[in-house]
Amino acid sequence: MRIQDEKAGGVAIRTVKSFLSKIPSVVSGADIVLWLVKNLSIEDSAEAIHLGSLIAAQGYLFPISDHVLTLKDDGTLYRFQAPYFWPSNCWEPENTDYAIYLCKRTMQNKARLELADYEAENLARLQRAFARKWEFIFMQAEAQVKIDRKKDKVERKILDSQERAFWDVHRPVPGCVNTTEMDIRKCRREKNPQRVKKSVYGVTDDTQTQSPVHQSLPSQPVRKPTREDVQKEISFLNIQLDRHCMKMSKVADSLMGYTEQFMVYDPLASTIEPSNPWISDDMTFWDLEARFEILQIATLCLDDSFAHTWHSLNQFHEVVTWNTFQLTGCLLKSSFVGTEGSPILLWQEQLK
Repeated sequence: MRIQDEKAGGVAIRTVKSFLSKIPSVVSGADIVLWLVKNLSIEDSAEAIHLGSLIAAQGYLFPISDHVLTLKDDGTLYRFQAPYFWPSNCWEPENTDYAIYLCKRTMQNKARLELADYEAENLARLQRAFARKWEFIFMQAEAQVKIDRKKDKVERKILDSQERAFWDVHRPVPGCVNTTEMDIRKCRREKNPQRVKKSVYGVTDDTQTQSPVHQSLPSQPVRKPTREDVQKEISFLNIQLDRHCMKMSKVADSLMGYTEQFMVYDPLASTIEPSNPWISDDMTFWDLEARFEILQIATLCLDDSFAHTWHSLNQFHEVVTWNTFQLTGCLLKSSFVGTEGSPILLWQEQLK
């Protein structure tokens, strides 16, 4: 990512001094938004914030003091994720890895490594699920803690935040969008191969996972096509070849003609009469409704779209009965009934 490469014109990464401590390798949210606006030719800062939030939701950058991965246009400090933890590496962590991570954090007496409420609940649930192998998980966590203690203090602080952000992506805070979750419909397709899983700490998960999305699908033997299957496919393709297909130009002309003919009846494309009182100051519609009980019928009669197609006439017939239709005869006589060849005349003959 060019944004995190300062030598290639990225955001300047610096060390911020705070009370009695220093925060290494951070950048403010305002600097990230400014870089996105400048380098991606974005005119609106809200669009830059939205784009940055999408990048943060994927785990490429994260706030150093919050589990919610969003970008804010202020002085909030952010840190870029290490390439090892990028989601583009296409590997899905196991629940045993998550258990080792949570167990490892409980062994370190530091305020910044304290478990959140939802993480404590996840740890208790995982401890019940892996009761038989919890001793082994605890030993793995102890080994990881010993290795981390040998690292430099600044390096360990950066690595802890990057590891936390990694799990904020794959085990997000309740209520946040899980960007790594696979669609359940894709998982249930037998012919769709499951993504290859890789363990973070070298521990395999041989029990049921936390979510059915992460369950591995049993391999199904692929049946070779028989002679009958091939014959059916050939017959189907021959039928498709014999089908009559209209040219795209003819379809476009027909669609354009239909659109031009019925545009006057579309309230989105033309003004309706009377106007909608909910979006205008004209009260004519309410006055007519108070005076006439057959306003809906009169409106349908004034709308002469049923004079063009039998489909529109059938829709008119579903709403208007013959008795109510006769009540609006004055409207019809002056408009459509007298027209030679009008579908209304044929409809009258049918009803008789």
